[in-house]
Amino acid sequence: WPCPAGSYIASLLRASGREPVSSARSMPNRRGEPTSAAPAGLRGTETDFQVIDEAFCSRETVIVARDLLGCTLVHSTSTGDVGGIIVETEAYGPNDPASHAFRGKTRRNEAMFGPPATAYVYLCYGLHTCLNVVRPCGIGEAVLIRALEPTIGVGSQQQSRRRQALRDLCSGPGRLCQALGVGLDANGTSLTTGMLRVFERGAEPMRIVATRRIGTPSAPDLPWRFCIADSSFLSRGAGHGR
Repeated sequence: WPCPAGSYIASLLRASGREPVSSARSMPNRRGEPTSAAPAGLRGTETDFQVIDEAFCSRETVIVARDLLGCTLVHSTSTGDVGGIIVETEAYGPNDPASHAFRGKTRRNEAMFGPPATAYVYLCYGLHTCLNVVRPCGIGEAVLIRALEPTIGVGSQQQSRRRQALRDLCSGPGRLCQALGVGLDANGTSLTTGMLRVFERGAEPMRIVATRRIGTPSAPDLPWRFCIADSSFLSRGAGHGR
């Protein structure tokens, strides 16, 4: 792994039966069943996709963060579906000074303590919303979705962002929420049955790197930012923070 602390993540991945690092990842379709509600625009065939469930999100936070890469986030709006492939995430785990849940449950972070596969949406600096995927009930851990590769409803995303370049649409947690129209009304909603859904790929070979997280001075050394190495849609380069 790119950082010494990667040995901790590697042990978690081995405990889950996964290889800690490889040049490519292949994530099996756990139930092997099609998702009838899969929107148009998902890459692959209908049987490749299923919505993530509570079991997916009930594992260690760093494992969930890694396995969300390559999944497709979709927001079903009144004007159609918008979304993209998740290319960058950050884990916020146990005893983590950078986590909103570090000092316990509050009105603001209440959704972090909800059921797994719940959306935790918060306002950053009073300007931008940011979307997180919640881990098991009552623990207060989550995965921040940092960047997407836009693939669904791209025209709508360009209008929402007032930008034409694909690279400028979802390369950052605030940008992707603006592009997809994710507001505070999504906070606490289910990512399996709500308007926001995450579709898991049946098999998606990719090279993944782990680096230090961005903008977390209270816990600067944890390598809990995960990226698809060759993606051109990251908020910052895959080598940032190594």
